[in-house]
Amino acid sequence: MTSAPISRFPVPALDEMPEDIRNRILAVQEKSGFIPNVFLVLAHRPDEFRAFFAYHDALMDKPGNLTKAEREMIVVATSNANQCQYCVVAHGAILRIRAKNPQIADQVAVNYRKADITPRQRAMLDFAMKVSQEAHQVGEADFDTLAGHGFEPEDVWDIAGIAAFFGLSNRMANVTSMRPNDEFYAMGR
Repeated sequence: MTSAPISRFPVPALDEMPEDIRNRILAVQEKSGFIPNVFLVLAHRPDEFRAFFAYHDALMDKPGNLTKAEREMIVVATSNANQCQYCVVAHGAILRIRAKNPQIADQVAVNYRKADITPRQRAMLDFAMKVSQEAHQVGEADFDTLAGHGFEPEDVWDIAGIAAFFGLSNRMANVTSMRPNDEFYAMGR
């Protein structure tokens, strides 16, 4: 277990947090057995915490044609490109669990093009990476490629939304020097 700080900004104590935020954090702790550091770090700014997790949930927990594992693949691949240690480690753990595959997160993080994924998932990640790294170059050909893999326009929005949202998340995790919880490293292995 590490003793390094989880953020370069102040982290409020649970009993100092607004009740709604404290209740959400306690519910996550009850479900997972620990409190992911992202919740503690972002609690520094309660209004932003609420907005962040509302948008996160709208993207990651909604029904649709993307599986929960595919949504996590997008997070892991784009977070690696953005050099976000916290998100690669934390969402890599979630990906391993959702995909029921102990190797997939490492493969996607290191080089999704060589990972054991379907051609459809590779097209999804190619587009997510383009949104993450060069969104100004997205064009009709990208939509045509995705349609050829069975993605509907709403799926394309979901892929783009996840890649864009985690661009924000990656940058804030890096600026705050957010540390991944030790628990994430062994999950799903």
